[in-house]
Amino acid sequence: MKFEKNILCIGAGYVGGPTMAVMAQKCPHYRVTLVDINPARIAQWNSDDLPIYEPGLDEIVKETRSRNLSFSTDIEGGIREADIIFVSVNTPTKDYGIGAGMAADLQYWERTARQILEFSESPKIVVEKSTLPVKTAQAMERILTSTNNGIRFDVLSNPEFLSEGTAIADLQEPDRVLIGSMETESGLKARDVLVEIYANWVPRERIITTNIWSSELSKLVANAFLAQRVSSINSISALCEKTGADIIEVATAVGMDSRIGNKFLNASVGFGGSCFKKDILNLVYLCRSYALHEVADYWESVIKINQYQQERFVFKTLNAMFNTLSGKKICLFGFAFKANTGDTRESPAIFIAKRLLEEKTEVVISDPKALKNAREDLKCMDGKISYIEDPYRAVDGCHAIAVMTEWDLYRNLDFEKIYHFMTKPAFVFDGRNILDHNKLYTIGFNVFPIGKPCMTYL
Repeated sequence: MKFEKNILCIGAGYVGGPTMAVMAQKCPHYRVTLVDINPARIAQWNSDDLPIYEPGLDEIVKETRSRNLSFSTDIEGGIREADIIFVSVNTPTKDYGIGAGMAADLQYWERTARQILEFSESPKIVVEKSTLPVKTAQAMERILTSTNNGIRFDVLSNPEFLSEGTAIADLQEPDRVLIGSMETESGLKARDVLVEIYANWVPRERIITTNIWSSELSKLVANAFLAQRVSSINSISALCEKTGADIIEVATAVGMDSRIGNKFLNASVGFGGSCFKKDILNLVYLCRSYALHEVADYWESVIKINQYQQERFVFKTLNAMFNTLSGKKICLFGFAFKANTGDTRESPAIFIAKRLLEEKTEVVISDPKALKNAREDLKCMDGKISYIEDPYRAVDGCHAIAVMTEWDLYRNLDFEKIYHFMTKPAFVFDGRNILDHNKLYTIGFNVFPIGKPCMTYL
């Protein structure tokens, strides 16, 4: 079969994999190739055991892999054959040098740009898919035009707005697709090419076109606003616990205001994931570089509240359990940063587990999808840690349960059976407010929700 376009994505991770799978599904007349420097990851994409868990992803990959979707380590060949190249490489927060702890580490992005320059033999549209600082496209363009080799490169920004756990639905029916371009004749033509690709399944009115700087900044701002809502409601949860108010009732009342809305108003142990913290720190660094210190301080406070909420959760656990956790056994229900994913990056559970281990607690980790990552996250920690997927086995002999992830399975457990297995007095610290607290209290548990009065026999 002769394909109308050859589309390449460099980086086969949480963004590149699902995005290209859906693009291949919706555009059978295009050939879509994902390449990555990690042979083990590519081998998994070519197997029945995909490297990431995302509901609906397996079925799409199986449908398209034998038709127009392929996975390879041949980056050079992929670049040479591609008409359009999506760059979806990792851009973690720097942990060295100038900007350490805040700025985006662009070494992988620059290496990819230089590979595109080196191996290209025909004109390319290069699409930024990774989350990048504002003005990165300008640097990309300078690298690609540095040799005057006569090959035309047009750089576009097309940030992802995926939510892990619902990424496939987000891709199939997106709220919007954002495409930023240089406002030149060739830039606008390149933008129109990408618009036509998405128009295969996305209504035109949901495809937004902007200048390239607006597109790059919009991604950072979107995540900052979402994280801000989480930290806002979490800050109020602390006040609720002091005053006897109920954070769920407060959030319901506030969320019914049409100017505010009810999304991202669930108080919890804190936000996690690869994007929120990284993108806000990137935004803070950007503001400081432009001497916008008050703006930087404002957004940095979102991160500080998130850290405070996690510290507060540990202190609450310590205080409730007679001010010592040494020698006690606590089971964490969930380790992924959210339900319906195995991703543990920046998960609050990592911080909680480490702090518990520092208190000489025996920690049991239970999660239906994230135990492999949990082992990796805690491999350098001293202390007693066990990993048990079955929650009924995991709680055996435990003094307390701490709910870290809002998996549906935890809502429907037989807690009378669980109570029987646990050491008494038994505690539940519901870091996601997903359990029936009155029922737990009736069974005999001492219950400590987020932002609600505790229910205790002590």
